[in-house]
Amino acid sequence: MRGLGPFLRDAWLLARPYFYSEERWSARLLLVSIIALNLMMVGMNVILNFWNGAFYDSLQNKDWNAFFGLLFLYRRTASGIMPGFCLIAVLYILVAVYSTYLTQWLQIRWRRWLTQRYLGEWLADRAYYRISLTTKAGEGPDNPDQRIADDLNSFAGSSLSLSLDLLSNVVTLGSFVGILWSLSGPLHLFGFFIPGYMVWVALVYAILGTWVTHLVGRPLVWLNFRQQRVEADFRFSLARMRENVEGVALYGGEAEEKHGFLNVFTYVVENWYRIMDRTKLLNALTTGYSQIAVVFPVIVAAPRYFSGQIALGGLTRTASAFGQVQGALSWFVGAYAQLAAWRATVERLTTFHYAIVNARAAAASTALAAGPGPGEALKLRDLTLKLPDGETLMAGVDLTITAGHSVVVTGRTGSGKSTLFRAIAGIWPFGSGKVEWPAGGRALFLPQRPYLPLGTLRKAVAYPDDATRYDDAAIRAALSEAGLPNLLPRLDEEASWSQLLSGGEQQRLALARALLLRPDWLFLDEATASLDPESEAALYRTLHEKLPATTIVSITHSASVAKLHKRHLELVREESGGRLAEPAVLAA
Repeated sequence: MRGLGPFLRDAWLLARPYFYSEERWSARLLLVSIIALNLMMVGMNVILNFWNGAFYDSLQNKDWNAFFGLLFLYRRTASGIMPGFCLIAVLYILVAVYSTYLTQWLQIRWRRWLTQRYLGEWLADRAYYRISLTTKAGEGPDNPDQRIADDLNSFAGSSLSLSLDLLSNVVTLGSFVGILWSLSGPLHLFGFFIPGYMVWVALVYAILGTWVTHLVGRPLVWLNFRQQRVEADFRFSLARMRENVEGVALYGGEAEEKHGFLNVFTYVVENWYRIMDRTKLLNALTTGYSQIAVVFPVIVAAPRYFSGQIALGGLTRTASAFGQVQGALSWFVGAYAQLAAWRATVERLTTFHYAIVNARAAAASTALAAGPGPGEALKLRDLTLKLPDGETLMAGVDLTITAGHSVVVTGRTGSGKSTLFRAIAGIWPFGSGKVEWPAGGRALFLPQRPYLPLGTLRKAVAYPDDATRYDDAAIRAALSEAGLPNLLPRLDEEASWSQLLSGGEQQRLALARALLLRPDWLFLDEATASLDPESEAALYRTLHEKLPATTIVSITHSASVAKLHKRHLELVREESGGRLAEPAVLAA
């Protein structure tokens, strides 16, 4: 963990943008209203301090009229008109209720804005993809889903509660230190005259408690940081199992999955025990500190009460004022556990933010560029592709693919065929050279394992377009042409289609997507590998028939599929890197 200065700077950089955003005026108005309500509660605590003195004086003096007035109506005192307790309580309840309500309102608005911002930055320039590549190498932030879903919520809530609580305690300190100074009187000790001695006692008491609390609670910052990480790892392992239930069931891998889950959960339990042990020490300290503070001011002020210098009301006011001053000075002690969790959240969001910034900067500065070029052909110029660890897959590749032609790319497993497609798509950052796309042409890439979003079948077929752009007839035709007429009655059914459909059905659905969207360039990376040869051939013939103007580029290991293309490119691995060769011209 870094020092306090850099940490506070990062917390400010995370919090500041919202209050200078397009929502700044509503955010500032809500914040000012919440601050005003919190200050009102501090003011009512001051009033209650004076009311407390008058009330206990009425008990000591056995003054029934004063007692009744101070409870239900009002009473004239030396300090002025004192409202009754019922009025103060009603106002205090109203202020407290609306303070909480407005704080929650501001929190959800702030969280919504933060979520929109972080989602936008994470998805922009495909930063999420580059981060996933570096994460595999142990260089990126873990569990971005948790940082967006959980940490942003925690940051907004904790930032508001801690900052408002700190402000209230600062104002409380300023309001009650004068009261305590006047009530405590001077102290003559060993020949020294100490004015307002209870203020100094409260200060020493708070400083001592804060110092010891920090020593005991400091490890909680790192422990909370690690707990968030191991909890996210455990959730991820469960979610991954849910996404692959059929594979696990077919393998009969339940015992191994359970072993893996429990192994990950072991880290959750071990770290939790460490948090428990440290929290036990911290709670023992803070609870003892708070309990002593209940009687400590009474003990310190008792000599003046027994000597007749102050009445019972003065004693209770002194104890109350001391408690307010000591509590304000000891804010750090009571809030330490929450501060530790908040700091861990800030650290996680900061590392996530910088990972996004670095990923987008790296994407902008990569030597491998993809963009529009002259002409109607797709051109690769001096293209070199590498793995994240620096290993060269192919070097100095030059290639031109003319629009309207069908091309098949073959090669041994691991030769870099899929990486070549990623580079053509503009998402692979490791390498150099240039990919020139025909201006205005739309490309669609279908990987071997299709992505099916959550939601209706209609949405899955139209992805990544908005399903409302296509009428029922077009969607039904695409599904029928792809060999999925059985799904036509389920267009508006919401389901996890990646689990309900078989591998072959998922690939058919992806091909239906191509038939619906009608791209200018269609790239198929083993996109029919789960189908039988007859179905593969039939679907390719359908693509050629229904999309006559589309350039189809395929990766395959199937000789029968290769024969359905006019041009054959083979990726050959060599010591200096791979190269593209044209072993033969295939008959369509």
